Parts: sequence; structure tokens; C-alpha cells
Amino acid sequence: MKMATTYAILALIATIANIAAQDILLRCYQGAFAVLLSVIAGTGLGLVVKYILDKRYIFNFRARDAAHDRQTFVIYTAMGLLTTVIFWGSEFIFHFLFASKEMRYLGGIIGLTIGYVAKYHLDKHFVFRKDGK
Repeated sequence: MKMATTYAILALIATIANIAAQDILLRCYQGAFAVLLSVIAGTGLGLVVKYILDKRYIFNFRARDAAHDRQTFVIYTAMGLLTTVIFWGSEFIFHFLFASKEMRYLGGIIGLTIGYVAKYHLDKHFVFRKDGK
């Protein structure tokens, strides 16, 4: 139960970083593709924040060196592709159905929540394996 609570708190931190990055970008830029660019920026920041938090507080991962850390981050990112489709799909569906930023953000939060649950299992089995492979 402690692990689930910790994971939920860290996922919330990454979600806040993601949505905040989107909101900041949209406040600074309203031009062509603003929503898409904001979602990309939020995804990038959320990915980095989540990786740093997960490797330290969830999986107690210590890279052997910088190259090993980069390799692990690449695998972590690859595992996130499916979950990103879930997140983006949910956010853009809400965007088109409700045409408001608040509902788009709600769709993003729902998508991130579903994606983070799936991502934990992918990361546990493919990224931060205890057998070192």
C-alpha cells in the first residue's frame, strides 16, 4: 500500500508539471498549433520529471554511469509511447468534445492517470528489472 501511495503522489507531481507546462506555453503563445505544442511541451517535461522520480523513489535505480542512465531513459521513453497515445487521445478527445481548456486538461489528467498505471507495469517488467537484464 505504501508503494501505491508513493507512486500516486509522484504521478501527481509529474501530472502537475505536465499541465503547468501546457498552461504556461498557452499563456505565452496562441498561434498556430498552440494546443499541440503545449501538449508536446507538457509531455516532455512530465516524462523527465517522472523518470527522475520513478528511478529514485519507486525502483531505487542507480545507473552504473551516464551512458547506462541514458540507455535506461531511452527504454523508459519507449515504454511511454503507448501510454502517451492513451494520454494524448484522452486529452484531444476532451478538447474536441468540450472545446474548453479546463475540460481538455481534465481529459489529460484522466489519460495520464490511466497511462501511469500501465506505465508502472511496463517499467517494472522492461525498464527497471531487478534481475539486471
